[in-house]
Amino acid sequence: MKKGFIFDLDGVIVDTAKYHYLAWKKLANELGFEFSKEQNELFKGVSRKRCLEILLEIGNREATQEEFDTWMIEKNVDYLKYIENMDASEILPDVPKVLEFLKGQNIPIALGSASKNAQPILEKVGLLHYFDTIVDGNNVTKAKPDPEVFLLAAKQLGVNANDCVVFEDAVAGVEAANAAKMISIGIGDQKILSEAQFNFLDFTEISTDFIQELIDK
Repeated sequence: MKKGFIFDLDGVIVDTAKYHYLAWKKLANELGFEFSKEQNELFKGVSRKRCLEILLEIGNREATQEEFDTWMIEKNVDYLKYIENMDASEILPDVPKVLEFLKGQNIPIALGSASKNAQPILEKVGLLHYFDTIVDGNNVTKAKPDPEVFLLAAKQLGVNANDCVVFEDAVAGVEAANAAKMISIGIGDQKILSEAQFNFLDFTEISTDFIQELIDK
């Protein structure tokens, strides 16, 4: 059976977390409270709607539906301004090496991300051509740790779920990959991503021999 490889975006391919943080911090300050980088860790792999719910909990603020919708839009507008000038320098180390190796083996590749801006980001950094399909926040109704995003990606790749490999930097993403019965590879702190089947700090630690082993499994 052929394998499929699925990549999360933020924190795996590019580090856009810093831009999300700046946009959420700006909104929090406008609402009259502080928002720290430590608190921003709660937002990893989480939908924009849930992020705003958490932010309001942190600030002990309530919102009407109209305010909530307005703030979601405002945050995204600010985020889009921050990412406007992204380029290939934003790609995390050795990600292209792995993508190029997979492409050379004719392995189908998908993006599975909560982001609603995945495609424009991949275009800006010059990696869009590696991906056979993109499943993001525009295509799914259930956020990670629900496996919907990865199951849909597998379906679009034409690969069985248990023949897929997922690269994730968030606990919710690892849980989603495991729930989908896929091979989960944690990118980041092993203590945090302890439920992943394999752990690497980043792609510089991942050899093409290891990727080949995954393909051959």
